Amino acid sequence: MSFTGVSIVGQGQATGHAINVATASGYHLLVVNGYSHTKATASAGAVILSLPFMVGGHRWRIFYCPKGAPSGCATDSVSLILFLVDKNVTEDLKVQVGFSFLHQHEKQDSAYIRAKEPCNFSSANPCWVHKNFVKRDVLEKSKHLNDDCFTIRCDLAVVPPPSIQELISNVLMSKEGTDVTFSVRGETLVAHRCVLAARSPVFKAELFGPMKECTIASVIQIEDMEAKVFRALLSFIYTDSLPEMEVDMVEEREAQEALWLQHLIAAADRYDLERLKVLCEEKLCKLVDVSSVRTIFILAERHNCGGLKDVCLEFLKTPSNLKEITAADVFDNIIRTCPYLLKELIGKLAS
Repeated sequence: MSFTGVSIVGQGQATGHAINVATASGYHLLVVNGYSHTKATASAGAVILSLPFMVGGHRWRIFYCPKGAPSGCATDSVSLILFLVDKNVTEDLKVQVGFSFLHQHEKQDSAYIRAKEPCNFSSANPCWVHKNFVKRDVLEKSKHLNDDCFTIRCDLAVVPPPSIQELISNVLMSKEGTDVTFSVRGETLVAHRCVLAARSPVFKAELFGPMKECTIASVIQIEDMEAKVFRALLSFIYTDSLPEMEVDMVEEREAQEALWLQHLIAAADRYDLERLKVLCEEKLCKLVDVSSVRTIFILAERHNCGGLKDVCLEFLKTPSNLKEITAADVFDNIIRTCPYLLKELIGKLAS
């Protein structure tokens, strides 16, 4: 969180200094100097303003309410308000807000703030009110009030608007306007023809080529693929990012991830999604081990993953790995089921 300055209130107008930060998150300190004076002179619902400060490209103020906020709050509590100063904000700003005393460090961690439910701000709805920040009698007995003074920290993070990937992903999740249906191992999945065709030449040929009439009214059956793999394939098509793995057993996560990536490479190759294949290949290169090297090499050979194939050969070329493979009888399995791997390995060793 970036520091945006400090406002000192309690004796007339606010003093101090404000810093305009360019970041989307920041914190401002509000020092109440002369608490007893504000308590004695403020009426119910009265507000004392901080200096304006800028976070996320917008100007803000903190309102300190010694006897409750103006909206009919209990007068025995201190209320705090975050106020959006800008007058031209027509679209809702989503902002995560937290008020705390200066030394409540656990409430000021960025992860703590970003876990909060965002509040909506606009020029028509410029306030967020923490009605009962602290009871005055509790404050007066606490360590936070020292020499008739206490300090409030306001943390705020302006949530960025959704990216184009998020917006398109939401189209898939909402299922609005879908016009093609797939059946995969008994699970029904829907999508948009134009999106699939734009991303995959295979889908384009299938959905808009000579055979398109066969796909318009019918459900397209997807053979030889798990539903979760096809679901991940659709997710990549809509978001252009590697989908999260669906974990079955946490304790076998690495082995599951290797198998998951192998399935995705096969699916990516089937639908000519080269970027997905490259992303999976990069991750799978880090998961090659004694137990998986044979199957990963076969996969790389079958789906033309040259980089992955080279990693497998380099792994086998290493003396310690070769010794471990021989001891585990994996080498016999390679000779029996994958003789071309042995041939390429010999060539690699010879070079």
